[in-house]
Amino acid sequence: MAILRKIEHFLRDTGMAPTRFGRDAVRDPRLVFDMRNGREASPRMIRRLEHFMSVRQYGAVGQ
Repeated sequence: MAILRKIEHFLRDTGMAPTRFGRDAVRDPRLVFDMRNGREASPRMIRRLEHFMSVRQYGAVGQ
């Protein structure tokens, strides 16, 4: 699952805890743990996760 690899890379780069990531990105603190156990993300959730990682990693657009 490509999105999980992106999330794992983001967590390593930022030092963010998996529960914090899930809570901040989609209000689900179990998200990363569930995905590691096979949970699939919908296309809409993938867009939300990618947007969250982009904003957090590179800063908000226009700053």
